[in-house]
Amino acid sequence: MKNIFLKYLLLFVLGQITFSAYSQSVPYGNNPAAGHYFSVGDAKLYYEVYGQGKPLVMMHGGVYGYIDEFGSFISKLAENYQVICIGTRGHGKSEIGHTQFSYQQRAEDVYKVVRSITKDSVIVLGFSDGAFGSLKLAALHPELVKKLIAIGAGDYPKDRKTEKYNYTPEGLMKSDSAFFAGRVALMPEPKRWKECLTMLNKMYNEDFVSTETFSAIKCPTLIMNGDRDGDNSIDAVVKCAKAIKGSQLAIIAGCWHVVFFCNFPAVWAAIDPFLKNQ
Repeated sequence: MKNIFLKYLLLFVLGQITFSAYSQSVPYGNNPAAGHYFSVGDAKLYYEVYGQGKPLVMMHGGVYGYIDEFGSFISKLAENYQVICIGTRGHGKSEIGHTQFSYQQRAEDVYKVVRSITKDSVIVLGFSDGAFGSLKLAALHPELVKKLIAIGAGDYPKDRKTEKYNYTPEGLMKSDSAFFAGRVALMPEPKRWKECLTMLNKMYNEDFVSTETFSAIKCPTLIMNGDRDGDNSIDAVVKCAKAIKGSQLAIIAGCWHVVFFCNFPAVWAAIDPFLKNQ
């Protein structure tokens, strides 16, 4: 598991370099010109809004992830959509709250933020943690989600037998001190980072998203994954797609977990027609 997330980190750094033109011009994830806060109850969440048009919501990955990982998407999507990028609890400028994390909580948090912005239905694009949360969101609130793109998520059943997650501040700082120092510097509650990681570990080790969620999704859905993703096997991704009636499946060849850093043109080639198809 350590190797998988080292690859995630490497791809993130490479992606930041690849899309440096975006990050230099727009400080995604820490942009006062686009940033807002909304209280979801026990936590104040940070979000950014770009562009105009029909609303499109972006849900980022966990631990390593944050709004800035979507830089390449935001610049293109904002040409035609109102792009709403929401920071997950304990990530970036969002507070942690005081209740155990879960994918359903992720979904309900996003629902509350989105409904504070628009009464319209929305397109949702989620990656990794955000993809699992987006699948929950579409299942729980079909009136909200009119289209769904879930990248880097597959069948994650309750009875799975996988290596346990055990993120710690010490371990993450050892893997890349500069990267995580930057992440912690954004946090409104940096002294609670260890507590945040403990709640993430518990969610990853005990929560699940499987056919009980997939079968409840009724909106047009695109499931996407890299064929070398160490987090989601091809079988798990196919099972997810088959359980969502009428869904589309895109497998990006030669790519690990963060497929849009690995091969953004291929990712966009699958997403663009899906968005345009009425």
